[in-house]
Amino acid sequence: MTATDPALTALAHSWSALSVLHGRIESRIERALQAGHQLSVREFSLLDVLSRQHDGEGGHLQMRQVAEAVVLSQSATTRLVTRLEDRGLLSRYLCPTDRRGIYTDVSDAGRVLLEEARPTNDAALRAALDDASRDPQLAPLVTAMEAMETVPQPV
Repeated sequence: MTATDPALTALAHSWSALSVLHGRIESRIERALQAGHQLSVREFSLLDVLSRQHDGEGGHLQMRQVAEAVVLSQSATTRLVTRLEDRGLLSRYLCPTDRRGIYTDVSDAGRVLLEEARPTNDAALRAALDDASRDPQLAPLVTAMEAMETVPQPV
């Protein structure tokens, strides 16, 4: 029998707590977004990421970059984009400088839905974090997340 490294055991417990926190937050937000806007967490996340693109050279994300930003495989991202495109919330177009590149942009309807859903997302996140802060295992993670609010986040 091998001895277990206490540092690795503690790290595994921390990872487990982080996974639990993520699951609780995602579940809470999913329920709120579905009930209020017929939008999944992944759909909201995709619209949010795409809405922060800027115009001009290099200002739009390629599908590969979108997949990385929403933490999905490229094929899952393509299916998600197709679903939102079918709903009129997104559009795809070829990169004007590289015909192999495909960009995705939020439509006007997508922007309206995103802005309507943002307060729902934010309130569900806050409620999930408030609940988690009462759990001794999760409270340090909530504190760490709240401290990150002041750190600029990459797009």
